[in-house]
Amino acid sequence: MHQERTFSDKFFLVVKGLFMGAANKVPGVSGGIVAFVGGFYEEFIYSLQKINGKAFKLLVSGRFKSFYRYTNATFLSLLILGMLISYFSISRLLDYFLEQKELYVWAAFFGMVLGSIYYIAKDYGHWNKKTLIAGIIGLLVGISISFLSPAKENDNLIFIFFCGMISVSGMTLPGLSGSFILILLGNYVLLLVDSVNSLYDTFAELIKGDFSFVNNTERLHILKILGVFTLGSTVGLVTLSHLLGYVLKHYKQITTAVIIGFITGSLGVIWPWKKTIYKTDGLGNILADSNGDHIIKNYERYWPDLSIAETWGAFFFVLVGIFVLLGIDWYGKNRR
Repeated sequence: MHQERTFSDKFFLVVKGLFMGAANKVPGVSGGIVAFVGGFYEEFIYSLQKINGKAFKLLVSGRFKSFYRYTNATFLSLLILGMLISYFSISRLLDYFLEQKELYVWAAFFGMVLGSIYYIAKDYGHWNKKTLIAGIIGLLVGISISFLSPAKENDNLIFIFFCGMISVSGMTLPGLSGSFILILLGNYVLLLVDSVNSLYDTFAELIKGDFSFVNNTERLHILKILGVFTLGSTVGLVTLSHLLGYVLKHYKQITTAVIIGFITGSLGVIWPWKKTIYKTDGLGNILADSNGDHIIKNYERYWPDLSIAETWGAFFFVLVGIFVLLGIDWYGKNRR
């Protein structure tokens, strides 16, 4: 696991981080799927496990080289670097395309998830009574989550910390979308759009030597929210990794069966053909959240109309998504 890495290996770790970051931003898509398909899921989980008491002792005793090697820091730091770059580049680009070409974006990600199901299931030869039941349970849970209704936005800091702990599951559990969980909790816009944009704007101002944001009460409040969310995510990431490391070690086949079922069930979340339904009051007025900032909406799924060109364009992007996953599979095999 701690092998020497070439420049090419390091570069592609950053690229994998870019894809994980982008996947984590899109509701219904899991960064854990990228890790699973990219062939570095177990290393990711076991590396996170190394952030423990022993690592802390190495750090406080000044044994930085030992700490670096023990925690597999090269791997984690390059992956996290890619995710950070993604949040300020690819994810902002995704926001634009989701607004302009929403159907095609959902179609491409739908194809990628289909491809990931094929990738994970094709070599899984351990179906028996126990794993079949586990797969069905995962499927039912995935379908159930797909049809839950979103809550209202809540900026209570304790709740924000909880959101961080829960949403990070998308990085550690393939098929469980952290961003979709944030939608269900009502805080997707606050934590993955407003907060990230505020941090981006703050960095841009700092580079220009502009410190006026220190007098911007709303900006400081959002940055505080982002800080608490990040802390919750860090705690959740380390905690979940220890739990998952144990499960993968002792129940790997059952866990994989649950993941296959869960990813299959979660396809409903990213079904491309859906229309936005805005919640209204009795007078027909569109409802917003408690702050009045964000519209409260949900999605209504429908079957594609084969008589229109846009539908066939969406089918094309489904195929593109599938071939992206097959390409990753091919790349992984040829690098071994």
